Amino acid sequence: MTTSVQLALSFAAVQPAGAAVDPPPETKSLLDHILSGGPIGYTIIGLSFVLVGLIIFHLIQIRESKLAPGDVVGELDGLLESGDVKGALAYCRNPANDCFLTRMFASALARCSRSPFGFLELRSALEEAGQEQVARLYRAVDAIGLIAAVAPMLGLLGTVVGMVSAFETISTTEGGFARPDELAGSISIALITTVLGLIVAIPATAVFSFLRNRIDSLASSVADLTEDISAHLESASPNKAPSKPGAQTRRPAPGAGQPTPVKGAPAP
Repeated sequence: MTTSVQLALSFAAVQPAGAAVDPPPETKSLLDHILSGGPIGYTIIGLSFVLVGLIIFHLIQIRESKLAPGDVVGELDGLLESGDVKGALAYCRNPANDCFLTRMFASALARCSRSPFGFLELRSALEEAGQEQVARLYRAVDAIGLIAAVAPMLGLLGTVVGMVSAFETISTTEGGFARPDELAGSISIALITTVLGLIVAIPATAVFSFLRNRIDSLASSVADLTEDISAHLESASPNKAPSKPGAQTRRPAPGAGQPTPVKGAPAP
């Protein structure tokens, strides 16, 4: 009789009759691991959905066709080329034409119309208005940066909560020795929340940096369009101050510029 048969017979003899064989342990799915994060894990999952919505929204809005639409650029360029400043200001203030470019020109034209220097300070007014609009776009994407900062902190909070729960289980166990299955739930929360926080924070940080660079690039492109459009008003602005009304050109008095005759000199 072979050795394998002998081992099988000996095992059958040792095992009691009717004893059930223990089933293999069930393995958790990815969804089970995610849901084991507890309330803090659910909060991080909720932030991930908010993050996806914000990313889609800003990728649609932060484009040159949204910041400076072609029809708005053409209409505004035509109004300023014809010298219709009031019409251009009304066009920019119309809510139907609201965009990055019209908000910038509305602020600059309103400032120049109130200034005693007129359109001589148009360039500085446009620069200040452009900086304000760029800062507005930065504030819009700050929510993504906030999620990138808060998500790992929530993961760390879940880690601390899970470890505290594990130590409480050990302290309440008789003799101070807890079985692994009694600590598994707390340790799972401690590890899963950290993983979830990093999974949300890493892409959020990358997208936040990408959108900031995209804003800078698009702001530079819109600045070039603004310079071309504002050239109509700058070329029409006088370079010299007008003369005072009623001023007349003084004529030289008769004999001015002629030498004064010396007394006693012979007449010519």
